[in-house]
Amino acid sequence: MRLVLVGPPGAGKGTQAEFIAAHFDIPKISTGDIFRANVSGGTDLGRLAKKYMDAGDLVPDEVTNAMVRDRLAQDDAREGFLLDGFPRNVAQAGELNGILDELGLALSVVLDLEVEHAEVVKRLSGRRTCKKCGHVWHLQFDPPSTADVCDRCAGELYQRDDDKPATVRHRLDVYAAQTAPLIDFYRSSDQLVAIEAIGPVEDVTERAVAALTPYA
Repeated sequence: MRLVLVGPPGAGKGTQAEFIAAHFDIPKISTGDIFRANVSGGTDLGRLAKKYMDAGDLVPDEVTNAMVRDRLAQDDAREGFLLDGFPRNVAQAGELNGILDELGLALSVVLDLEVEHAEVVKRLSGRRTCKKCGHVWHLQFDPPSTADVCDRCAGELYQRDDDKPATVRHRLDVYAAQTAPLIDFYRSSDQLVAIEAIGPVEDVTERAVAALTPYA
Protein backbone atom coordinates (compact mmCIF):
# COMPACT_ATOMS: atom_id res chain seq x y z
CA MET A 1 0.00 0.00 0.00
CA ARG A 2 1.29 3.44 -0.99
CA LEU A 3 -0.39 5.93 1.30
CA VAL A 4 -0.38 9.69 1.88
CA LEU A 5 -1.54 10.96 5.28
CA VAL A 6 -3.07 14.43 5.55
CA GLY A 7 -4.78 16.38 8.31
CA PRO A 8 -4.55 19.70 10.15
CA PRO A 9 -1.98 20.53 12.83
CA GLY A 10 -2.98 18.73 16.02
CA ALA A 11 -4.85 15.93 14.22
CA GLY A 12 -2.41 13.34 15.55
CA LYS A 13 -0.76 12.54 12.20
CA GLY A 14 2.61 11.69 13.74
CA THR A 15 1.11 9.29 16.27
CA GLN A 16 -1.24 7.63 13.78
CA ALA A 17 1.50 7.38 11.15
CA GLU A 18 3.57 5.22 13.52
CA PHE A 19 0.70 2.85 14.29
CA ILE A 20 -0.57 2.61 10.71
CA ALA A 21 2.89 1.99 9.24
CA ALA A 22 3.57 -0.72 11.84
CA HIS A 23 0.19 -2.39 11.25
CA PHE A 24 0.65 -2.61 7.48
CA ASP A 25 4.41 -3.23 7.71
CA ILE A 26 5.40 -0.30 5.48
CA PRO A 27 8.04 2.37 6.10
CA LYS A 28 6.87 5.69 7.54
CA ILE A 29 8.43 8.47 5.50
CA SER A 30 8.16 12.05 6.75
CA THR A 31 9.70 15.12 5.19
CA GLY A 32 11.30 15.91 8.56
CA ASP A 33 13.02 12.50 8.61
CA ILE A 34 14.16 12.92 5.00
CA PHE A 35 15.63 16.36 5.69
CA ARG A 36 17.44 15.20 8.81
CA ALA A 37 18.86 12.13 7.04
CA ASN A 38 20.17 14.19 4.12
CA VAL A 39 21.63 16.95 6.29
CA SER A 40 23.27 14.59 8.79
CA GLY A 41 24.47 12.35 5.95
CA GLY A 42 26.08 15.28 4.17
CA THR A 43 24.44 14.48 0.83
CA ASP A 44 24.52 17.02 -1.99
CA LEU A 45 20.82 17.71 -1.43
CA GLY A 46 21.38 17.93 2.33
CA ARG A 47 24.15 20.50 1.92
CA LEU A 48 21.95 22.50 -0.45
CA ALA A 49 18.96 22.39 1.92
CA LYS A 50 21.16 23.38 4.87
CA LYS A 51 22.22 26.59 3.09
CA TYR A 52 18.58 27.68 2.92
CA MET A 53 17.80 26.53 6.46
CA ASP A 54 20.87 28.29 7.93
CA ALA A 55 19.77 31.49 6.20
CA GLY A 56 16.29 31.13 7.68
CA ASP A 57 14.74 30.59 4.26
CA LEU A 58 12.25 27.95 3.17
CA VAL A 59 13.82 25.06 1.28
CA PRO A 60 12.58 25.32 -2.34
CA ASP A 61 10.08 22.75 -3.56
CA GLU A 62 12.50 21.37 -6.13
CA VAL A 63 14.98 20.41 -3.38
CA THR A 64 12.25 18.81 -1.26
CA ASN A 65 10.90 17.00 -4.32
CA ALA A 66 14.34 15.63 -5.15
CA MET A 67 14.80 14.34 -1.60
CA VAL A 68 11.40 12.62 -1.72
CA ARG A 69 12.25 11.07 -5.11
CA ASP A 70 15.51 9.66 -3.72
CA ARG A 71 13.77 8.24 -0.65
CA LEU A 72 10.93 6.60 -2.59
CA ALA A 73 13.48 4.97 -4.90
CA GLN A 74 15.01 3.04 -2.00
CA ASP A 75 14.36 -0.69 -1.81
CA ASP A 76 12.26 -0.63 1.37
CA ALA A 77 9.67 1.64 -0.29
CA ARG A 78 9.14 -0.53 -3.36
CA GLU A 79 6.36 -2.58 -1.79
CA GLY A 80 4.66 0.31 -0.01
CA PHE A 81 5.10 3.39 2.16
CA LEU A 82 3.30 5.96 4.27
CA LEU A 83 4.10 9.60 3.39
CA ASP A 84 3.56 12.15 6.16
CA GLY A 85 4.12 15.85 5.41
CA PHE A 86 4.29 15.53 1.63
CA PRO A 87 2.58 16.63 -0.54
CA ARG A 88 1.42 19.87 1.13
CA ASN A 89 -0.19 21.45 -1.92
CA VAL A 90 -1.54 20.58 -5.36
CA ALA A 91 1.76 21.37 -7.10
CA GLN A 92 3.59 18.88 -4.88
CA ALA A 93 0.82 16.33 -5.46
CA GLY A 94 1.45 16.60 -9.19
CA GLU A 95 5.18 16.21 -8.56
CA LEU A 96 4.54 13.10 -6.45
CA ASN A 97 2.50 11.55 -9.26
CA GLY A 98 5.40 12.25 -11.63
CA ILE A 99 7.91 10.66 -9.23
CA LEU A 100 5.77 7.55 -8.85
CA ASP A 101 5.30 7.30 -12.61
CA GLU A 102 9.09 7.39 -13.05
CA LEU A 103 9.43 4.57 -10.52
CA GLY A 104 6.64 2.52 -12.10
CA LEU A 105 4.46 2.91 -9.01
CA ALA A 106 1.05 4.41 -8.24
CA LEU A 107 -0.52 5.94 -5.15
CA SER A 108 -3.06 3.65 -3.46
CA VAL A 109 -4.97 5.98 -1.15
CA VAL A 110 -4.91 9.29 0.74
CA LEU A 111 -6.16 9.25 4.34
CA ASP A 112 -7.56 12.52 5.67
CA LEU A 113 -7.70 12.82 9.47
CA GLU A 114 -10.64 15.16 10.04
CA VAL A 115 -10.77 17.32 13.18
CA GLU A 116 -12.86 20.43 13.83
CA HIS A 117 -10.75 23.58 14.19
CA ALA A 118 -12.13 24.28 17.66
CA GLU A 119 -10.92 20.84 18.79
CA VAL A 120 -7.45 21.48 17.34
CA VAL A 121 -7.21 24.80 19.21
CA LYS A 122 -8.20 23.04 22.44
CA ARG A 123 -5.68 20.25 21.88
CA LEU A 124 -2.70 22.42 21.00
CA SER A 125 -3.30 25.42 23.28
CA GLY A 126 -3.56 23.08 26.29
CA ARG A 127 -0.02 21.80 25.82
CA ARG A 128 2.71 22.78 28.28
CA THR A 129 6.38 21.97 27.64
CA CYS A 130 9.06 21.43 30.27
CA LYS A 131 11.97 23.88 29.95
CA LYS A 132 14.32 21.32 31.51
CA CYS A 133 13.56 17.91 29.98
CA GLY A 134 11.28 18.87 27.08
CA HIS A 135 8.39 16.58 28.08
CA VAL A 136 5.01 17.80 26.88
CA TRP A 137 2.03 17.78 29.25
CA HIS A 138 -1.57 18.72 28.54
CA LEU A 139 -3.75 20.68 30.94
CA GLN A 140 -6.82 18.58 30.09
CA PHE A 141 -5.62 15.20 28.78
CA ASP A 142 -2.37 14.68 30.71
CA PRO A 143 -2.00 17.34 33.42
CA PRO A 144 0.99 17.55 35.78
CA SER A 145 0.34 16.97 39.48
CA THR A 146 1.31 20.57 40.26
CA ALA A 147 0.48 23.45 37.94
CA ASP A 148 3.47 24.64 35.88
CA VAL A 149 5.81 22.00 37.36
CA CYS A 150 7.03 18.92 35.47
CA ASP A 151 6.34 15.64 37.28
CA ARG A 152 9.40 14.06 35.66
CA CYS A 153 12.15 16.52 36.58
CA ALA A 154 10.48 19.38 38.51
CA GLY A 155 11.34 21.73 35.65
CA GLU A 156 9.23 24.78 34.83
CA LEU A 157 6.42 24.29 32.31
CA TYR A 158 5.63 26.91 29.69
CA GLN A 159 3.40 27.40 26.66
CA ARG A 160 5.33 27.47 23.40
CA ASP A 161 4.55 30.38 21.09
CA ASP A 162 3.26 28.04 18.39
CA ASP A 163 0.82 26.50 20.90
CA LYS A 164 -0.84 29.82 21.75
CA PRO A 165 -4.47 30.03 20.52
CA ALA A 166 -3.90 32.91 18.09
CA THR A 167 -0.91 31.14 16.54
CA VAL A 168 -2.80 27.85 16.30
CA ARG A 169 -5.69 29.59 14.51
CA HIS A 170 -3.23 31.17 12.07
CA ARG A 171 -1.64 27.76 11.39
CA LEU A 172 -5.10 26.36 10.71
CA ASP A 173 -5.87 29.19 8.30
CA VAL A 174 -2.63 28.49 6.41
CA TYR A 175 -3.37 24.76 6.39
CA ALA A 176 -6.89 25.35 5.07
CA ALA A 177 -5.63 27.65 2.31
CA GLN A 178 -2.94 25.20 1.17
CA THR A 179 -4.60 21.88 1.82
CA ALA A 180 -8.29 22.32 0.95
CA PRO A 181 -7.38 22.31 -2.77
CA LEU A 182 -5.15 19.26 -2.16
CA ILE A 183 -8.00 17.34 -0.55
CA ASP A 184 -10.31 18.28 -3.44
CA PHE A 185 -7.58 17.15 -5.86
CA TYR A 186 -7.45 13.67 -4.35
CA ARG A 187 -11.21 13.48 -3.86
CA SER A 188 -11.73 14.18 -7.57
CA SER A 189 -9.52 11.20 -8.43
CA ASP A 190 -11.39 8.91 -5.98
CA GLN A 191 -8.22 8.40 -3.92
CA LEU A 192 -9.40 10.14 -0.73
CA VAL A 193 -10.67 8.36 2.37
CA ALA A 194 -11.60 10.47 5.40
CA ILE A 195 -12.04 9.42 9.02
CA GLU A 196 -12.95 11.34 12.18
CA ALA A 197 -9.79 11.79 14.25
CA ILE A 198 -11.62 12.46 17.53
CA GLY A 199 -11.48 10.31 20.65
CA PRO A 200 -8.88 7.97 22.18
CA VAL A 201 -5.81 7.28 20.03
CA GLU A 202 -6.66 3.56 19.85
CA ASP A 203 -10.15 4.32 18.48
CA VAL A 204 -8.75 6.58 15.76
CA THR A 205 -6.19 3.91 14.83
CA GLU A 206 -8.96 1.30 14.62
CA ARG A 207 -10.95 3.56 12.27
CA ALA A 208 -7.87 4.22 10.15
CA VAL A 209 -6.98 0.54 9.81
CA ALA A 210 -10.58 -0.35 8.88
CA ALA A 211 -10.66 2.39 6.23
CA LEU A 212 -7.28 1.42 4.75
CA THR A 213 -7.51 -2.39 4.81
CA PRO A 214 -9.27 -2.59 1.39
CA TYR A 215 -6.23 -0.88 -0.16
CA ALA A 216 -3.60 -3.09 1.47
